[in-house]
Amino acid sequence: MDIRTAHWRLILGADSKAFDDVVLTEEQSIMDVALAAIYDSGEGDDSSGNKSKQGGKGRSMPNLAKWLTDIRTFFPQDVVSVIQADAIERKGLTKLLLEPETLKNIKPDISMVGTLMALKGQIPEKSKETARELVKGVVDEIMKRMENDLRKAVTGALNKKSHSPISNFSAIDWKRTINRNLKNYDSDRQRLIPEKFYFFERTQKQKEWTVILDIDQSGSMCDSIIYSSVMGSIFASMPSLDTHVVAFDTEITDLTELCRNDPVDMLFGIQLGGGTDINKSVTYCQTLIENPRKTMFILISDLYEGGVRKGLLRRLSEMHEEGVKVITLLALSDGGKPDYDVNLATEISKLGISCFACTPDRLPELVEAAIKGLDLKKFEQNRV
Repeated sequence: MDIRTAHWRLILGADSKAFDDVVLTEEQSIMDVALAAIYDSGEGDDSSGNKSKQGGKGRSMPNLAKWLTDIRTFFPQDVVSVIQADAIERKGLTKLLLEPETLKNIKPDISMVGTLMALKGQIPEKSKETARELVKGVVDEIMKRMENDLRKAVTGALNKKSHSPISNFSAIDWKRTINRNLKNYDSDRQRLIPEKFYFFERTQKQKEWTVILDIDQSGSMCDSIIYSSVMGSIFASMPSLDTHVVAFDTEITDLTELCRNDPVDMLFGIQLGGGTDINKSVTYCQTLIENPRKTMFILISDLYEGGVRKGLLRRLSEMHEEGVKVITLLALSDGGKPDYDVNLATEISKLGISCFACTPDRLPELVEAAIKGLDLKKFEQNRV
């Protein structure tokens, strides 16, 4: 049978009359059942091969552990993420995340971390450790992606010199460099070929800068919250920075200590949803500022303010006029254009405060430019 015909049969499902005579291989049949559990409606084969009708509500799910194993076995990773997300949205499969047996089979990604954060109050005790390990896996991946460049950006800006860190041979952190590059060991030549070198921070007599992250806990900000927690953890580990992490809805939670210890703990300290009082949170953050000209304040919010808008604008203006490097991130994520309050964003921009979305990959460049006092307008192309 033409492989393209089989692919179309799998795409259109058993309900497609045009492919009634198509015979699937054993592997394709397993794929068909896995897809049908989520996407088919009406009449079709259930997991035992029998015909059934579901009144337009789709089929009942097969054994979850087996279903998860099947989709991980027969579909590429990016497709697995989409199918898992659709399973939760279409079938309401919150129980997918409440049993350790099924959690172990879930492909961890940032979307799944967001779902676990939203459902954390429903996760039974027996599943909490498995859920935490899943979240930790995603956080560790983000950390690997962001840490080295973000550290280099901060130290480069504070040193005020542009030079290659390779020349500073004595500052190499050999233990960390070896551990991070073990995957690059050449067994034929019996040599480790480093992809990246890691360095000890230069000795600091005191904190040179204060960084304050003020994070909106709205459910729509989920991806931004995850990336922000990793950013905060990296900042908190740098001796040159005095880092504060604050999360808010209508109430304020100072997560600084949790972030310093473990970004995973911080994520489970976030309360997704609820109202939004940005002004109240900015008021609190102002109390953390000791030296305005050595402070960077990053507000991460979609700006749908439920508090006092005029008060918020006044406080942001005060910070800016005092010399604080104020940045408003409408989103910190890999996604497309953010949904945000355009009017409030425009008012903030009129104050001379940069207001835009940023991807994690551009974050080091942004932080370095802000510390150096450079113009951040080039980033504003990410705001429409």
